[in-house]
Amino acid sequence: MRTSIPPRLRKPLGLWLAGTVFAAAWLIRGGPSWFLAIVIEVTVLARAIATYIQGGRNTEDGALAASRRDERQQLINMRSRALAGNVAMLAAFLGVTVAIAIRATWWWPCAIILAVTGFAYLYGLSQFGVGEEGPAEDEEYRAPSAAHQ
Repeated sequence: MRTSIPPRLRKPLGLWLAGTVFAAAWLIRGGPSWFLAIVIEVTVLARAIATYIQGGRNTEDGALAASRRDERQQLINMRSRALAGNVAMLAAFLGVTVAIAIRATWWWPCAIILAVTGFAYLYGLSQFGVGEEGPAEDEEYRAPSAAHQ
C-alpha cells in the first residue's frame, strides 16, 4: 500500500491528530477548565515534534518512532496488541458480570465493549485466519512406490 505520507511522519502526525481531537473535545466541553485544551494541545505538539526528531536517529527507538520496525519488533507489537485485546475482553466480561450481580445500571457500556472486542476478534479470525490449504507436504514430495514402477 502506497501512501503519500513518509514513514517518519506517520507516527508524529497520528499523535498530533489524536491529541488535537482530544483537545478540541475538551474545549467544546467548556466550563471553568476550558484552558486545559491549550495545555493539552501544546503538550501533544511537543510530543509529536520529539517523536519526529527521535525518528531521525539510527537507533532501535528511532526505528520505532519512524515506523521502520523490523520483523522482531512487529511481532512484539502484534503480541502486545493481542494481549491488550484479551485484557479488554476480560475486563468487559468482569464488568458485565459484576454489574449484573449487584443489579447496577452501568452494565451496558461493559456489554458494548465486550461485543465490540468479540466482533473484532471474529473479524480478525476471518481476515488473518488460515486460507485455503494446498497439498500436504508428504503428498507433494512423495517418492514413487514400488507398486507403480
